[in-house]
Parts: sequence; structure tokens; C-alpha cells
Amino acid sequence: MMSRAYSWLLLSFIFVPFISFVFARRGQDLHCGACRALVDEIEWEISQVDPKKTIKKGSFRINPDGTQSVTEVPYARTEAHLMELLERVCEKMRDYGEKTDSNTQRKTYVRVLSRDGKTMDASNTNLDSEMISNLKFMCERIVEEYEDELIEFFSHEAENVKDKLCSKRTDLCDHAVHIAHDEL
Repeated sequence: MMSRAYSWLLLSFIFVPFISFVFARRGQDLHCGACRALVDEIEWEISQVDPKKTIKKGSFRINPDGTQSVTEVPYARTEAHLMELLERVCEKMRDYGEKTDSNTQRKTYVRVLSRDGKTMDASNTNLDSEMISNLKFMCERIVEEYEDELIEFFSHEAENVKDKLCSKRTDLCDHAVHIAHDEL
């Protein structure tokens, strides 16, 4: 009887850390995948805005010399447009599926519905409603928690926003080097 209890105790010391590691990694993959998908969606939305579309920015007061300090700036990267995008971007997570790397068991999130509504290759992709709900929820948490950083990054054109934002600034992806740079 004592050896059976000892065996269970030993097994629990072996398996509990392993199970904790698996769930922690799974959560990390979800955080990272949501961040990367969020960046892809915002970049695409910004690219769809007519570059000629501008808004007036500055003070509408008349200066003593009779002029106004108003300038026209491109709308795509204004705080107003970015705030509007952040309010609705996580709805796009329903267009994503979860792929599991057969070698590393790491999970990545890929678009399974093209932006023009056509179905893309979804072979070996999890399209479970719970996964989609989790991805959307994580996206919303990232937007809520890192709103200022998102506005800061997207208000200026920058290269490698996924890596800079998701890995360096927020630490949501600590394994960015191992993720293929996907272009949608």
C-alpha cells in the first residue's frame, strides 16, 4: 500500500510540471497568435484606406496674424482611424484557424477565409468555435491592455511591426524567431 502511494506521489511530481508546461505553452501560443493576427488585420485595414483621404488636424483658433494652425494629415494612420479599427478588428478573428506544428506541437493561427470571402486551404486546421472564441477574447484583451502601444506603432509606418510589437514591446511572443513570417 505504501509503495502504491509512493508511486502516485512520484508520478504526480513528474506529470504535474509537464502538464503545467503544456498548458502554459498553449496559452503563450494563443497570446502570440492573437497579437500577430491583430497586427496583420490592422496593417491590411490601413492599406485599404485611400491615401488621398485626409483630415484636418490642429487648432481651429485664429492666430493674432489671422492664420490658423491647421494641417491636413493622411487619415489612415490618425488616432481617430486607429481607434475605430481597434474597436472592430477582433471580429476578424472568426476568419482564422489553428494549425499545430507536427514537430514542435506549437500552435499558429492562420487565415482560413480570404478577405474577399473565398475559402482558403484549411487542411489540418482546427476551426473549432471554442478556439475561435478564445482567439477573439485574447485579441480583445491585447487591444485593451496595449491600446497605447498599438496606437503608437501604427500611427507611423514601420517595418516588422509583428516582431517589434508582439515580441520586443509586449513579450507576447518570446519565440518570434521560430515563427515563419507570413504575408497575407
